[in-house]
Amino acid sequence: MKAILTVLGQDRIGIVAAVSARLAAYHINILDMSQTILDGNFTMMMAVDLSSCAAGFKEVKDSFRELSNELGLTIQVQRTEIFDAMHSI
Repeated sequence: MKAILTVLGQDRIGIVAAVSARLAAYHINILDMSQTILDGNFTMMMAVDLSSCAAGFKEVKDSFRELSNELGLTIQVQRTEIFDAMHSI
C-alpha cells in the first residue's frame, strides 16, 4: 500500500528528522519527497510505501497524529487512492 504524507507548520530544526525517524520506526519507505519553506512556513509532501510495515494503517495514522501534536505541526497520512480521488475533482 502507498500513502501520501503531508506536513505543514512553522519552520524549525528537526522536522524532517522527526518525521523520517517515525517512518523508519514503522519500516515505511520514502518513495518521493518535496519540501519548501516560504516565509518561515514549512511544507513537505512525501509518497511513502507501507508494504513492509507490520502495523495497521490506523496505528500509523494515530502515531503521526501524536507526532503532529508533539511538534505543533499539521501532519496527515492519506492512502493514495483517497488522495488521488480528492484531487481529481
